[in-house]
Amino acid sequence: MSDTRATNSVTSPREGEVDARSTSAHDDAQPEQARVAGGRERIEQAADTGANKKEKRKQQHRREKRDVHGWVVLDKPVGMTSTHAVAVIRRLFTARRAGHAGTLDPLATGCLPIALGEATKTVPFIMDSTKTYRFTVRWGEERDTDDSEGRVVETSDARPSRDQIEAILPSFRGVILQTPPQFSAIKIDGERAYDIARDGEVVELQPREVEIDRLDLVESPDPDHAVFETDCGKGTYVRALARDFGRLLGCRGHVSALRRTSVGPFGEGEMISLERLEALCDRAAAGEASLADALWPVETALDDIPALAVNRSDAARLQRGQAVILRGRDAPILEGLVYVTVAGDLIALAETGQGQIVPRRVFNLTGLTGSAGKEKGI
Repeated sequence: MSDTRATNSVTSPREGEVDARSTSAHDDAQPEQARVAGGRERIEQAADTGANKKEKRKQQHRREKRDVHGWVVLDKPVGMTSTHAVAVIRRLFTARRAGHAGTLDPLATGCLPIALGEATKTVPFIMDSTKTYRFTVRWGEERDTDDSEGRVVETSDARPSRDQIEAILPSFRGVILQTPPQFSAIKIDGERAYDIARDGEVVELQPREVEIDRLDLVESPDPDHAVFETDCGKGTYVRALARDFGRLLGCRGHVSALRRTSVGPFGEGEMISLERLEALCDRAAAGEASLADALWPVETALDDIPALAVNRSDAARLQRGQAVILRGRDAPILEGLVYVTVAGDLIALAETGQGQIVPRRVFNLTGLTGSAGKEKGI
């Protein structure tokens, strides 16, 4: 309708006559109808131009997606979901593929390794690695989410002493059975436990084995709080630890602060804040820096796996998915999983045994690759 009105206002003979008379009389004040019609046309043209620019930006954004390979170790801020963090990093790098290596709750901060491109093939190695957390327990309240976001379900006036806290910690070290929080991402009949719990239903989760390598009381700054550090394996819920501490001590408790300080090979020294990363992106756009400086190489995730160097001929076979025979007395004696390189570049994950190398995952690192750890000064 608006386009029709704009067209009619310009081509109407009556309004054309008015415009002509106004021009011949050198009258600065156009008739109201013509002025409104002209205004509409300008607004519509501006809107069309704005829409075209927006569409061009979208098309440009789609065109700019590129191959980026490596790890961004984000120091996740409080309040951001892990999924949102991945979306932000993918946008900043205009990367084709991205994914994280282990969810970090919105209320938690710290180490969130995000894989880009071919690094996504190594995500399981990071997810299975040891994680370190520093967390604060608030005594006196148990909450349905086992953190400060939830509804209070139990209270207690009791407060544990340092000696009482230290006395229970050995029972939480090693391989233990742990019941996950009701508000967790575990699936029950295809539905997430937190979705069921939000609907007001009671979630019955079975205890699972988890491994806790280290659990220390760091400090008790006041009677209501205690700070802990732990090194733990895949599937451990720190919120469940706080809940179970409080129940065993008879004082109830929940997590009031949580920071993940390391995941596998990635620690505080490898993390980069969102603010620093955005600043680096601005510098890179101006030609003053490279985004590769914020990317850790794909093979960083494979630190615990032996490396095997091959020549270019064998590398070509492996990249085609073909096995390579290990020949001669100088052939390496290896059994099991290795990552294979040629001239220092990662080309494959492979199984070795019975005198041959069999590729399991092949990497194509064409595009932007990580240089963090090789050059400093991000």
